[in-house]
Amino acid sequence: MTTLAETAFHLAFGDLSFEDAIALREGDAWRFFPGHDPRRFSHLLSTADLDAFLRTDAARTPRVSMADNSREGSAGVPQDEFLLPDSPRVDLPALFGLFDRGASLVVSQFHELHPPLAAFCRGLEKAFLHASQSNIYLTPPGAQGFRAHYDTHDVLVLQVEGRKVWRIWDGTPIAKPTRATPWENRYRSHGEAHRVEMNPGDLLYIPRGIMHDAATADGPSLHITIGFLDPSWANILAGVVEALERELPALRESVPTWRLGDPEGAAILAQRLAPVLEALTSANLAERIAIAALDRVAQERLPLPARGLFPAPIEAGTTLRLADSMLHHLIPNEDGGATLRWYGGVLPLSAEELGWLQALEEGATAGSLGEGGVAFGRKLAALGLLER
Repeated sequence: MTTLAETAFHLAFGDLSFEDAIALREGDAWRFFPGHDPRRFSHLLSTADLDAFLRTDAARTPRVSMADNSREGSAGVPQDEFLLPDSPRVDLPALFGLFDRGASLVVSQFHELHPPLAAFCRGLEKAFLHASQSNIYLTPPGAQGFRAHYDTHDVLVLQVEGRKVWRIWDGTPIAKPTRATPWENRYRSHGEAHRVEMNPGDLLYIPRGIMHDAATADGPSLHITIGFLDPSWANILAGVVEALERELPALRESVPTWRLGDPEGAAILAQRLAPVLEALTSANLAERIAIAALDRVAQERLPLPARGLFPAPIEAGTTLRLADSMLHHLIPNEDGGATLRWYGGVLPLSAEELGWLQALEEGATAGSLGEGGVAFGRKLAALGLLER
């Protein structure tokens, strides 16, 4: 059976090998993937899906925004122009009027509301082991939403309907920007832009920091932008060091600020810093970073449990496997068992239970696990961690 990760990866990258995709992610070059099927992404989203969404109470800020490159100053349309008075809810007639006059509709984090995109993002999360998100852009004919800019994370652009012409510049104005990197209006694109015309089924990969913009011509355009939200070293280290403070006395020592006025203040600071760095390097830092990164994706993303309100009963002959939609990971213990970590919980496993869980990775009947296996299966199924 094809997994969510395999399905999502193939949809995004076609016949590209996973090793080549990793090389792409670790490089700094953009790449265009022409499609051969105009309906390649049609099951993920349609204009009809957006029309239906706009008629629900979920159509409110900050999820919904608008952008218009023709405006003076910021391209972002002020919210009071498309919201109901004193409300975060969309004023649909006003929004339609702005759209008719050239403003693009932007719907952020639509995977949180739309199951096909939720499954696609979950598959990419399981493939790359970091968070992903989906933002939607519907641009009217002859219009441009945002001016030339860079993103602070790598993106995949999936052209769903219509055509859009992208301009992409080589090089980056600032190396490896993150969300903590302030945007400065002095950043400008330089040199000749590459022109890429995207048609339905085409895909474009743009690493963070690469300047780009996009506009429509004779018709509207609908595209999905998938954001790859991989954590930076600074993100992970901040949390790991904070947790280690409870364990390492060296991290609880005071910074000798009273020495900073001395002529040798910097040297004294470096001397006091040395045992702190030594304590960090001896604290299995790489292993802790790995666990923190896996916890981040498993415990911060939308849970997609493999059960409903009334799950079918689990019997000895019920064939089960670990749920493909749930993000989880195992941390081995010294006693031969492990700790199972996922969104919503941490579960210690004995060596026997670990063996059962490993059997369930490929699928097994609850009764074949041995004595206690049925109860174990029922427990994990109730938590949404098993599927039939």
